[in-house]
Amino acid sequence: MSVERRKTKEITVGSVKIGADNAVSVQSMTNTKTSDFAATLAQVKALAVAGCDIVRIAVPDAECAGIFDYLKTNGVSVPLVADVHFDYKIAVRCAESGADKIRINPGNIGSSDRVKAVADACRARRIPIRVGVNSGSLQKDILEKFGGVTPRALAESAMRNAQELERFDFDDIVIAVKSSNVLAMIEANEIIADACDYPIHLGVTEAGSPSRGVIKSSIGISSLLLRGIGDTVRVSLTADPLKEVEAARAILEYCGRAEKSMIEVVSCPTCGRTSIDLIATVNDFEEKVKGIELKKPIKVAIMGCAVNGPGEAREADVGLAGGDGKALIFKNGEPAFTVSIEKAVDSLIEEIKALS
Repeated sequence: MSVERRKTKEITVGSVKIGADNAVSVQSMTNTKTSDFAATLAQVKALAVAGCDIVRIAVPDAECAGIFDYLKTNGVSVPLVADVHFDYKIAVRCAESGADKIRINPGNIGSSDRVKAVADACRARRIPIRVGVNSGSLQKDILEKFGGVTPRALAESAMRNAQELERFDFDDIVIAVKSSNVLAMIEANEIIADACDYPIHLGVTEAGSPSRGVIKSSIGISSLLLRGIGDTVRVSLTADPLKEVEAARAILEYCGRAEKSMIEVVSCPTCGRTSIDLIATVNDFEEKVKGIELKKPIKVAIMGCAVNGPGEAREADVGLAGGDGKALIFKNGEPAFTVSIEKAVDSLIEEIKALS
């Protein structure tokens, strides 16, 4: 299925370009104490290895603003975003110390002269600003106008904040409108998409634990991506940030918007006919293939019995169909060889490596 991409401006964040015809980028956010520079460095590097394109870092005070210079001095090349609230001086300091993008809500930065100071600091260094709006940050007059937090209230707040920056001749902007309500998030972003040509950052905020948050994020993000809306994404989870990257990459893959090749796993849900411990086999496989670099997408079938197993395996690049303590390995849709179930996962991985 071909999806026509929404036309946007192109915004440069360090080495990553957002919007226009560029690939949809994946973002996450560190959850270390920013003041612990060494721990934050380790997490940023781990996120980069996992496939995170842009990393956001909370900057709660002026001392933490030095994290950007520290990270870059210590070999970090992934673009870094400073997440700043309330104190415009911290945002300016972050721009001066090496942040590649500043995330602010102009509505809580303060008076116009303070917003102008941030815009001036970013313009001087060609640093974009992400205007971030969510359910908890709407202006009082907008809440009164719309009778509470509604999609139109969220969208109007975001556009007002973008226009505040435009007043100071600043339009190097990415807009993010988020809500923990999936339907509100979708509608608000549809309104923004029609109202401007700025790139849009997608995400369902405060989505929850992985079991619930991945579902909520998948619905919200994919609904918009499949209509050509969205230029960069974050899956917000109450979990290790690495899980956010993994989930975001999967969403992009299944929406046909992934730039990096992935392993697609097809496995049956199990039933009374399953003749191997398929749940353990799939978990073992997914753990062992982490970090394998691919030159092209690879479809892998891991099936538990002889009913659907051989058919599904034939549709995959490689696969296995379980039997009584054994597994039949398929290559390019054809049966190749039989191994013990104990060796099945390792044998499958060897075939994947040969293809990649």
